[in-house]
Amino acid sequence: MSAHYDGGDAGLHNDSLVPLNKKEQTWGWFEIFNIWANDIQSLFGYSLVASLFIAYGVTGWTAFAALIAAGFLVMFLVNISGKPGQKHGIPYPVLARASMGVNGSKLPAVLRAIVAVFWFGAQTYFASTALNLFLMTVTGSTGGPEFLGMTAFGWISFVAVWAFQVLLFSRGMGWVSTFLNLAGPIVYLVMIGLLVVLWIESDGKLLSAAQTIFAPENPTLSGELTGFVAIVGTMVAYFAAVMINFSDFSRYSKDTKSMKFGNLVGLPANMVLFSALALLITAGAAVVYGEQLTNPTDIVARTDSVLLSIIAAFTFFAATVGINLVANFVPAVNGIANLAPKTLNFNRAGWVASLFALVIGGFWVSLISQIGISAFVNTLGATLAPLYGIMIVDYYWQKKQQLHVNDLYSTDPGAAYSYTNGWNKSALYAFFTGAVFSVATVWIEELQFLTGYAWLFGAVLGGLAYKVLSPAPATSGTQSRAEEVSVNS
Repeated sequence: MSAHYDGGDAGLHNDSLVPLNKKEQTWGWFEIFNIWANDIQSLFGYSLVASLFIAYGVTGWTAFAALIAAGFLVMFLVNISGKPGQKHGIPYPVLARASMGVNGSKLPAVLRAIVAVFWFGAQTYFASTALNLFLMTVTGSTGGPEFLGMTAFGWISFVAVWAFQVLLFSRGMGWVSTFLNLAGPIVYLVMIGLLVVLWIESDGKLLSAAQTIFAPENPTLSGELTGFVAIVGTMVAYFAAVMINFSDFSRYSKDTKSMKFGNLVGLPANMVLFSALALLITAGAAVVYGEQLTNPTDIVARTDSVLLSIIAAFTFFAATVGINLVANFVPAVNGIANLAPKTLNFNRAGWVASLFALVIGGFWVSLISQIGISAFVNTLGATLAPLYGIMIVDYYWQKKQQLHVNDLYSTDPGAAYSYTNGWNKSALYAFFTGAVFSVATVWIEELQFLTGYAWLFGAVLGGLAYKVLSPAPATSGTQSRAEEVSVNS
C-alpha cells in the first residue's frame, strides 16, 4: 500500500479496490499493448473491421485511413483517462469517487458493471462457438439435437469456456495478464497463416483485388468524407466502454511513459497492421470464394483444411476470451466490488459476475438475443458517456491532477469527497444532463444518425455541464484537501 494510504474505512476498500504501490505497478508497454490487441482481435472485432471496408461504400484507402484516425483519437482519450489510474494506483470505481462522491461513485460503477456482465455472458457464448467448431471438426458430427438453441457440443463448449474463465479469475490478475500476453500475438500468427493460404489459392491476385474490390463505381469526395467520419465514429463507439474504465488497467503500469507507448502501439499502430490484414484477407476470400466474407470462421470453413480449422478454433477462442477479460470481466468485478467492498472482494465479485454470465450466455440463443434486450443494454451504455466527461473535467480542471488518496476511502463528513452525504450533486445533475442526450440517440429515430458520435457528444455535454455547475477550482493559496499531493507525488 502507499505510504499516503492508511487503510481508510473498512466499507470502502478490499483487494480489488486498494491503491497499488510502486512495487505492484509492474506492467510495461507490452502489457498495455495486449489490452488493445485483445480488445480488437475477437471474432466480433475482426468482423466489424472487415465489414467497414464494405458497409460504407468508400474506397479501401479511405476506410483504412479512418481506422487509423480512430486509433489516434481513442489513444488520446485513453491517455487522459488512464493517467489518474497510473499516477494514484487506483481502479475506475475509486477514481469515480473523486468526482461523484464516495457513495455517488456506486452509480457509474453499477452502470458499467451491468453492461459488462451482460456482454461477459454474451461473449462467453461467442467464445464457445469456436470450441464447438473444433469439436465438430475432429468428430465429423454436428453435435446432436438442440436444447435451448444449442447442441450437446454447444453446451459442452459453453460450460468449458465459462469454467476456463472462472479458473483464470480465481488465480488473480497475474494469470489474467499472462493469458492476455499470450492471446494477442497468437491471433496475428493465425491471421498471417490464413492470409498465406488465400494468397496461394488466389494465384497472386490478392493485392490487385484489394485495391479495386471495395472501390465504389463512382466515388465522390462528399461520399468519401461521409464514410470516413462514419467509420471513425463507429470505432470510437466500439472502444467507448474501455475508455471510461481504463484506469482499471493503467493502474498496473510502472509509469505514464510505458502506458502512453503501449497505447501508441496498441491503438494506431495495431490498427494499421490489423486493418491491413483484415482488408487483405477479406479481399482474398472474395477472389477465391466469390463472396465478401467478413466472418473469419466462414473463411476458415471454406479452406477445407482440418489443421487450419483446429488451429483457428483455438485462436478465435483465445481472442474472444481475451476481449471478454478486458472489456467485460475486469470492469464488472471492480464495479460489483465497489457496491459492497467489505463483503465482495476480487474472488467473490468474480463469482457474482460469472454466475450472471452463465445464465445470460446459457439463454443467449433461445431467449435473450430474441427479445431485443440489447437496446436496454445500449441505453445503459449510453449513460456512461457523460461520466467520462465529468471524470476528466473534475480531475484535470477541478482537482488539478491532485487527489487526497486517504479521502477516497473515507466516509468522514469532513473528508474531501464526502460532498453531501457522499454524493456530489453537481456531478449528478451534469450526469443526467448528458445522459438524456446520449439515451435519446438510442431511442429517437431522428437522432440515430448521431449514434456513432453520441458517446463523444455525451461526454462533452456532461463535462461542460459539470464545469458550469461546479464551484471554481481552488487557487494554489487556498488548496483543499482534495488537491493535496497524490500517492505518487
